[in-house]
Amino acid sequence: MTDADIQAAAQTSKAWPFEEARKLIKRFPQGKQGAPVLFETGYGPSGLPHIGTFQEVLRTTLVRRAYEVLTGGAPTRLVAFSDDMDGLRKVPDNVPNQGLLAAHLGRPLSRIPDPFNRYESFAHHNNAMLREFLDRFGFDYEFVSASDRYNSGGFDEALRNVLRHYDAIMAVMLPTLREERRKTYSPVLPVSPVTGEVLQVPIEVVDAEAGLVRFVDHAETIEHCIFGGEAKLQWKVDWAIRWVDLGVDYEMCGKDLTDSVTQSGKIAQILGGRRPEGLIYELFLDEKGEKISKSKGNGLTIEQWLTYGSEESLGFYLFREPKSAKQLHIGVIPRAVDEYWQFREKLREQPVEQQLGNPVWHLLRTGGRADGAGERLPVTYGLLLNLVGVLGANATREQVWSYLGNYVDNADPAAHPALDVLVTCALAYNRDFIAPTLKRRRPEANEAAALAALDEELAATSEGAAAEDLQTIVYEIGKDPHFGFEQLRDWFKALYETLLGSSQGPRMGSFIALYGVENTRRLIAEALEGVG
Repeated sequence: MTDADIQAAAQTSKAWPFEEARKLIKRFPQGKQGAPVLFETGYGPSGLPHIGTFQEVLRTTLVRRAYEVLTGGAPTRLVAFSDDMDGLRKVPDNVPNQGLLAAHLGRPLSRIPDPFNRYESFAHHNNAMLREFLDRFGFDYEFVSASDRYNSGGFDEALRNVLRHYDAIMAVMLPTLREERRKTYSPVLPVSPVTGEVLQVPIEVVDAEAGLVRFVDHAETIEHCIFGGEAKLQWKVDWAIRWVDLGVDYEMCGKDLTDSVTQSGKIAQILGGRRPEGLIYELFLDEKGEKISKSKGNGLTIEQWLTYGSEESLGFYLFREPKSAKQLHIGVIPRAVDEYWQFREKLREQPVEQQLGNPVWHLLRTGGRADGAGERLPVTYGLLLNLVGVLGANATREQVWSYLGNYVDNADPAAHPALDVLVTCALAYNRDFIAPTLKRRRPEANEAAALAALDEELAATSEGAAAEDLQTIVYEIGKDPHFGFEQLRDWFKALYETLLGSSQGPRMGSFIALYGVENTRRLIAEALEGVG
């Protein structure tokens, strides 16, 4: 398959990154006159980064790579922009030293001490956490800080332009506000020379060219130059000047910012630019179906996902159906891991049209890779979790690998690095979420008889028997009318609940092959103990 084959198939691919990329091609049919097409993502560092933050960079990169495929390698840039001049409105629930932050409410995030005592400010800490993961995942991006742009004077001309068009911007914004808010609204938020807070006060433009404005600060009317970090812009105006000043061509956002996109687009036109192309995606929900909030801390952090799942599974979960709301919590991780590997295994056998619709094809290219098709994980993550569940909360990596020797050729962590990552994840997931909930129940009389029959069959089966042969043994016992199972799933449920302590479980043939025939017989003996 050549690059030309891929480019041709991409022209009609229904994969959403290609559909988004075609919007840009429609806007720039002849390219951007030699300049790179600029993609942007925004980050508000008022709380610790969570997956909702990271997903914008991933999804935007997916569109960027799709655009490059469609255009045969036209130049692009990606800017990750941090809104760290925002004033801190509320102390997040999930950070230490909350009193320290409370004492600095209202001040720019980049001028507030770091409650973790690691960086020069709270914003620098949160920015570093985001960049650390983006670097780890291999994204190609340029990090830009609002504080750096404002403080260095990089936005001074944009601020001057806002003052020149102050009345026109107010005409866009005032009709969208409640009557009470109109009394205090201003596109420009001066930084108080008295307290250092970002002020929400009405202003009067004194001299647009000089950046002079007049406002009341703590009962005193003052004139103040807003250049050089002495002010920031209200959110929707700030977004617009970013689009115009940086020349942004594509930026996506969540559904909650739909109105903001409209108003910022109008302001961008007033300032001599235009709204970029972009996708409006659905928001993530927690396990209760509530919107994820950085301040509540009810989402997942990047590190939480990577404790219990792989980087690839995170990307896979974020790729799929961006316009549909999805729950984002610890419980979705195991399935995401296994589905990722299912799609990766399929990739090599698919024709090019199907490959371009396969999430793994896109994910491999976010990090500049085009290989990895057809690779297979020798043991599913679900099966690993069942194994460590039986081994208990204190199981070790070495124990797990000793059992994997029953099932995996060349069962050496160095030979299977992706599986070794998941062994560590499975141990953590079991310790924190599975082991505390497992409770084996005593089998009913018919279940005990079926377990005894299974034990008898296993006694005549050698170690190393194929998983499919073991599955057939289990299956035939469940079908035997002598044991009284109305449906086969009742038999499997009994196996899970009496042997594994869970209402759900793996293919039992695969589990027995992995855990070992004699070890499984010991589980059966424990289940039957005391049954008379």
